[in-house]
Amino acid sequence: MRVVVVGATGNVGTSVVRALAADSDVNEVIGAARRVPEFSEPGVSWRAADITHSDLAELFSGADAVVHLAWAIQPSRDADALRATNVLGSERVLDGVSKAGVPRLVYASSVGAYSPGPKDRAVDEAWPTDGIETSFYSRHKAEVESLLDEFETGQPGVRVVRLRPGLIFKREAATEIRRLFLGPFVPRIAFHRRALFAIPDVERLRFQAVHSDDVAEAYRLAVTHEEAQGAYNVAAEPVLDPDALAEALDARKIAVSSRVLRGLAAATWRARLQPTPEGWLDMALGVPIMSSAKIRNELGWEPRRDAQETLLELLAGLRDGAGHRTPPLDPASSGPLRIQELKTGIGARAY
Repeated sequence: MRVVVVGATGNVGTSVVRALAADSDVNEVIGAARRVPEFSEPGVSWRAADITHSDLAELFSGADAVVHLAWAIQPSRDADALRATNVLGSERVLDGVSKAGVPRLVYASSVGAYSPGPKDRAVDEAWPTDGIETSFYSRHKAEVESLLDEFETGQPGVRVVRLRPGLIFKREAATEIRRLFLGPFVPRIAFHRRALFAIPDVERLRFQAVHSDDVAEAYRLAVTHEEAQGAYNVAAEPVLDPDALAEALDARKIAVSSRVLRGLAAATWRARLQPTPEGWLDMALGVPIMSSAKIRNELGWEPRRDAQETLLELLAGLRDGAGHRTPPLDPASSGPLRIQELKTGIGARAY
């Protein structure tokens, strides 16, 4: 089996290419990204490609499956650039799959595609995917879900799988996650356990997390399992709420209004102190808790790490400035004193 992974050098992609390369049913893995790494990954061939303008039909030619992970979170201040990658780029991926005659497409959707939903019970994959209006990430994920609906209707011979994971963490992704969501001004010391002594106790602050390697296993199953089709929620237990966070971090809870947090996020984003607009908080508080029963029952997926372990691994990576040797994950790419991050205008230009 020949598999092309688009967006292969980030948090999820680096885990996915390793998982696929280790599968005996996969004899060739092509890792495609805008900036390819300068090292060899066993069983993986790197290709430079940008979904906004590269010849994707040529890239996908001869592939048995395409895994579409490419997505932009920054520059958060350039709506046109984000949509060009996330929505129009995804549309080009679908067109390339069609032209190349690829029989399997696995797409990286997200819990963020879901419409507002309950936090006191888990919903299945039938929950509406109209997104959270104030979050560009959620709107784009929902829009691509609609594109996939049309694609499946027009291309009944292509087996389409949509994975909808919760938050995805691993130690190697710490630098990328800090850069994308927190920016250059947050020091590593802020992630020491003694610095994390308080947890905001916010209504509807309940979210799900999953380790990147466990998500990669879900992608491997989606590619290689002949019965895999449709949407699958992917999340580990337990649900992370203020009680679970306080327990994991040995911290105390402090009651905070979501309005106050939203105002703080908006003010610091507008002041260019950090790169994350307030829509991310709206999405976190709005999306439902997901049931992962379908992927467990149909594909036999089981996470090896629970959500608390995964969060603690990320925090340790943030404290240590951890990364990996691909351009998105490499700590050195931030430059001395994080000067390369500062040059982006804290979310104004692509990194």
